[in-house]
Amino acid sequence: MLTTLRVLLLPVLNALGPVLMAFAVIMLIPAVYSWTEKDGALMDFIMGAGITAGAGLFLTLTLYRFRQELTARHGFLLVTLSWALIAAFAAIPLMLHMPGLGFERAYFEAMSCLTTTGATVLTGLDELPHSMNGWRCFLSWLGGMGIIVMSVAILPLLGVGGAQIMKAETSGPLKETRLTPRIAETARSLYLIYFGISVACAIAYHFAGMHWRDAVMHMMTTVSLSGIAAHDASFGFFNSAAVDAVAVVFMVICGFSFTLHFVAWRRHDPLVYLRNPEALAWIGLLLVLIAAATPILYLSGLATSVPDALRAAAFSIVSAASTTGYATSDWSLWPCGLPAILLLSSAVATCAGSTGGGLKMIRVLILIKQAKREFTLLLYPNAGSPIPVGDAAIPNHIVFAVLGYTLLWSFSVLAGAFALLATGLGSLESWSAAVACITNLGPGLGTVGPVGNYQGLTALQLDILTFLMMTGRLEIFTVFVLFTRAFWRT
Repeated sequence: MLTTLRVLLLPVLNALGPVLMAFAVIMLIPAVYSWTEKDGALMDFIMGAGITAGAGLFLTLTLYRFRQELTARHGFLLVTLSWALIAAFAAIPLMLHMPGLGFERAYFEAMSCLTTTGATVLTGLDELPHSMNGWRCFLSWLGGMGIIVMSVAILPLLGVGGAQIMKAETSGPLKETRLTPRIAETARSLYLIYFGISVACAIAYHFAGMHWRDAVMHMMTTVSLSGIAAHDASFGFFNSAAVDAVAVVFMVICGFSFTLHFVAWRRHDPLVYLRNPEALAWIGLLLVLIAAATPILYLSGLATSVPDALRAAAFSIVSAASTTGYATSDWSLWPCGLPAILLLSSAVATCAGSTGGGLKMIRVLILIKQAKREFTLLLYPNAGSPIPVGDAAIPNHIVFAVLGYTLLWSFSVLAGAFALLATGLGSLESWSAAVACITNLGPGLGTVGPVGNYQGLTALQLDILTFLMMTGRLEIFTVFVLFTRAFWRT
C-alpha cells in the first residue's frame, strides 16, 4: 500500500501543486474586476486565492522529492484529482460571500460550472455581485478549455475518447486529428480556435443588444456549452430574437469538434464539415427535431405564430441537444413527449472533441452501424462486414470499446437515478437529474427543470449529482479506472 502511494499518488499530488498555484493566480482576475466595480466581493477572491496558493505551495515543497516524469496511469489520476480539487478551491469565494451556502452546495455549484453542466443551487442571481457571476461564467470557460485539451491528451490513452475514435480514420479530414506532433502545440492550436470563437461570440452578443458585461459573461457559457446564466430568468431575461439567434449559431458551432474547426481553418475549406459524417449527423438531428417541434408548438397553442414557434423550437432544441441548458421558456411542459426527446438528445447529439457532453454522436453512429452489422451477420454468418463511417472502416477494438463505454455509461445513469430515488427524491426528478448531470446538460424535468433549479435537493443528493457531473465530463472510464485493482497494482 505504501509503495503504491509512493509510486502513484505522491508524484501526482506534487504535480498538482503548480496547478493549484496557477489557479490561484487565475482567481485574481475576478478579484481585480471586483475591485474596479467595488461590488463587495474583493476579499472573498483574495482569501480564496491565498488559500489555494498556500495549498499548492505546500504540495510542491513537501512532496518535491517525489517529483518525476508522469506516466499514463499518473495522467488518469492527475486529471480526476485536478477537476475534483480545482472545483473545491473554486468554491471558496462562493462560500465566503454566501456563508449560509455550505460546502456541498458551493462545491456542487463550482463543479457544475467547471464541468460546463450549468445546474445551479443559487437564486437571486440578478442581485449577486457582477464579479461573482463572472467567476461562475469564467469557470465554465476554463472548463471548456480543459475539455479540449483532455480530449487530445488524456482520453486517447483509454482507447474510447473522442480523439482516439477519430484517430481510427473515421473519415478523410480526421486523419489529421493530431494536427501537430506535440500535445502542447496541439493544445495551443485548439486554444487559438477556442479564443477566436469566444471573441466573435462576445462581439455578436453585444451587437445583438447585450451590454458588454452580459455579452462577455454569456459568451463564456455559450462557447463552453455550459448554460450558466447571470440572471434568474436565464436567456428569457433578454427577450430578444437577435440574442437568441446569436446563441443558436454559436451553440451549433461549438457542438462541432474543435479539431474539425482547426482542419477547416488550416485548409481554408469549410466544406470539410460536409464531408464529415459526425458533423452531418449533428446538424441533421437538429434540423429533424426543429422541424418536428415547430408545428407541434404552433398547433398546441404554445406559440402564437409560426415564426414564434420556430424561434422557441430552434433555441430550446439546440440548447438541450448541445448540452448547454439555456432556457427562454419551460420546455418541460411541451406536449407529445418533446421534453423526454430533448433530454435524451443531450446524450447523443454533440460531436467528439466539442465542449458538449453525453455519449457523443460518433459513438452513436458506431452503435447504429454495429446493430446493422449484426442483422447482416444473422443472414450471412460468414460475410465479412466491416463498420464504415465515412470513407473508412472502424476497427473491431474501437467498436468493442464503444460498446463497453455505452454499457458503463448506461449503468452509471441507472445507478445514479436509483441512488437518488433511495434518498427520497421523486422519480421524475431522479431520472431526469441523473441524465441531465451525467450529460452535463444541467436542467432536468419537474422541480429541477428549465425554470427550476437544484436548490431544494439535500446535501447527499447534490453529492450524488456532483459525482455524476464529474464522471460524465471525464468520459466515465477516466474516473472508473481508478476503482480497479489493476490500476493500483505496482
